[in-house]
Amino acid sequence: MQVSEILKAWNKILKGERPSLSIEITRECPLRCPGCYAYEDSHLGGGVTLRELNDRKGQELVDGVMEVVDRLKPLHLSIVGGDPLVRYRELQIMVPLLLARGVHVQIVTSAFRALPPAWAALPRLNVVVSIDGLRPEHDLRRKPATYERIMQNIAGQRITIHCTITGQMMKRPGYLHEFLTFWTPRPEIHKIWFSLFTPQIGHDLPEILTGEERSQVIVELLQLRKKFPKLDMPEGLIRQIASPPHNPQDCVFALTTQTISADLKTKITPCQFGGNPDCRSCGCIASMGLAAVAAHKLGGFLPVGAIFKASVKLGQLRSKQPPEQPQQTPALRVLP
Repeated sequence: MQVSEILKAWNKILKGERPSLSIEITRECPLRCPGCYAYEDSHLGGGVTLRELNDRKGQELVDGVMEVVDRLKPLHLSIVGGDPLVRYRELQIMVPLLLARGVHVQIVTSAFRALPPAWAALPRLNVVVSIDGLRPEHDLRRKPATYERIMQNIAGQRITIHCTITGQMMKRPGYLHEFLTFWTPRPEIHKIWFSLFTPQIGHDLPEILTGEERSQVIVELLQLRKKFPKLDMPEGLIRQIASPPHNPQDCVFALTTQTISADLKTKITPCQFGGNPDCRSCGCIASMGLAAVAAHKLGGFLPVGAIFKASVKLGQLRSKQPPEQPQQTPALRVLP
């Protein structure tokens, strides 16, 4: 990220605005992945689920997304779903419009459909393909977006792979090394990211990692990043896995990103997971990455996080103040 972009983000925070935006552009997805947080009953706070929302199609969707972006003016936009490629025709119109506004765009997909060839050369566009582990587990969970289909659909592209580490994976020694060994040599792969499974409070799922398994993830990733340069996870980010935020108020990602669901109205809180996420078990790469930035010390003694928290409080105070009223110019009097 360039210095000018950091200053722009800081300026928005000081005004009480969020520099990042995430939009679920569709409620539809051809997959039925076990444990998908987007389709849980609590994702939107209860009362209504993602599949029950009235989403948009065609020009109405394009116009709706552009209205939200023009109003909120994010510096970074993540387009998620459902699966965004369900609306691939709309995306082909929307993406150039967004990039022309100077917005950095990230599309998160299962790649069940071929990516438009033109996307490979677009600046400020990052396509993230979600892969649930090695071929046997992934193909079982993510049909029809199987390994074979993904490799066909990303041909000629420049993508980021994102894999969520689960408890099942960490019970098999060498799993992460085998995953990187398979994907790293492929020319389409630009970067690889890992997150850890983040549960909701009260959940008891096999995907949840134990404390020992989280520690083992840190050890392995610190070693693997040296062997696999495409593993785009700095040491500081990896070490943040050991100390996730205690609550959304301590999470830089939650404080800087607004998430909107498929009706383009419903806000998802406290972060992209919605519901009641177990922050103490969080393993979101976005959260860990921004936490690593916050932990950096300017001049070796002043944490960036301290400046950030003060800026957020100031911005919140400013956003609550009524806008300044223009001074009333006295009407001219006609002298007798």
